[in-house]
Amino acid sequence: MTCSEEAEAQFAEIELLLSMFPSEEELQVDELSHAELRAYVEGSAHTPPSIRPQLNIKLKLENPAVNITLQCTYPTDYPKVLPDITVRCSVLTRSQQMMLHSNLITYLSENCSGDVCILSAVQWINENTQTYITNSFPVSDPKKEDLSMPSKEIFTRLWIYSHHIYNKIKRKNILEWAKELNLSGFSMPGKPGIVCVEGLQSACNEFWARVKVLTWKKIMIRHREDVPLDNTWTEERTDTLRKFTGFHEAIFDTHGTRGNHMDLGHLYRFLSDKGCSNIFQMYFGIEGRM
Repeated sequence: MTCSEEAEAQFAEIELLLSMFPSEEELQVDELSHAELRAYVEGSAHTPPSIRPQLNIKLKLENPAVNITLQCTYPTDYPKVLPDITVRCSVLTRSQQMMLHSNLITYLSENCSGDVCILSAVQWINENTQTYITNSFPVSDPKKEDLSMPSKEIFTRLWIYSHHIYNKIKRKNILEWAKELNLSGFSMPGKPGIVCVEGLQSACNEFWARVKVLTWKKIMIRHREDVPLDNTWTEERTDTLRKFTGFHEAIFDTHGTRGNHMDLGHLYRFLSDKGCSNIFQMYFGIEGRM
């Protein structure tokens, strides 16, 4: 990467973060360094910025309820090298914070080498911080499936998260398997990758069994919704539970250095239109904005 390309990647990431964290209570960006970076990228300044871009992201975990601050400083050659990152959380001891920081850096080194990584760091912190919090904070168990469900069938909606979905064969399989199993929903390729399938639980489980055995950098069920169906259920009544018509691949405006990052603002609007806006926070740890 030339210096100009690195500056463009830094600026694009900051603009993405500002669209995701529009409030200063969520994200604070050093205004002077941001202005210098903008001028350099847009061509009104011909020398690289003299100040390293700095930003603070404030996260709120729900279980347990704690606040976390992610402090980031971009080196000149970021994203070729990792940013300087500090994680602050008042309920963590010094040793817990050091271990969390070490594991975060290891994760970013192994999974984000050469690419912008602040959003990946936010996601990792949201997913892993509670592991480091002392046992004095009660953490509720994940919702378990009721194995004694008396109804004959269950309507299920799976929200699947993948580190990325690029491979054309995988994308083709996802579309074909969903249609074969009479599942509705959508698949958003790129980074991150998102898949939602809805239909009878047996079909959703079969879809997940096929998808998860493919080669992935990371894939998981982020959230599932189960609705018991009584003995009088019919296919027509089941269709009234669907939030999506058919199954398709959702492509939003792409950006990023490789043109593979979807516009998350458009994703939020898409989810809102389907009555699923709460899912955005489950995926990214923040409330979406129109």
